[in-house]
Amino acid sequence: MSERLLIMRHGEAGPGSPDAARELTAQGEQEAQRMADWLAARDEIAASRLRLFASPYVRAQQTAEAVAEALAIQFETLPIVTPDDPPEAVVDWLLERAGQGPLLLVSHMPLVGALTGLLVEGRAERGLGFPTAAVAELEADVWAAGCAHFVRFTTPADLV
Repeated sequence: MSERLLIMRHGEAGPGSPDAARELTAQGEQEAQRMADWLAARDEIAASRLRLFASPYVRAQQTAEAVAEALAIQFETLPIVTPDDPPEAVVDWLLERAGQGPLLLVSHMPLVGALTGLLVEGRAERGLGFPTAAVAELEADVWAAGCAHFVRFTTPADLV
């Protein structure tokens, strides 16, 4: 039985330092809300079973808050999905959660692109470029390098 994974980049963030404290811009808030509303309108997402995880960085937390509110679910902070974390560690984490329902990760470039590339192509350097608030949807029987099927890629601009 295949499982679904949604990988989302946070909405547009403003400049600042430290990086972990950067907040969403007004546009980033709109992007996050647009994608959250789109996710909430999709019956096949199985929102009642969806588990939502976000990077501890402020901009990812703000994006996850919008999604969680739209889906009427809670989110959890996942420390291993910050921008420079290795995608292999996330794959190991995914393997430990086999059968726990659809998952949505809110994270950052370059991790979101590298993780998508690793799961679909078997190579992290083959990953996608993610515009802000974009969502990649994958399915797999097992979360391992090269074992996922690419289902859909949606950006906020696709929903205008």
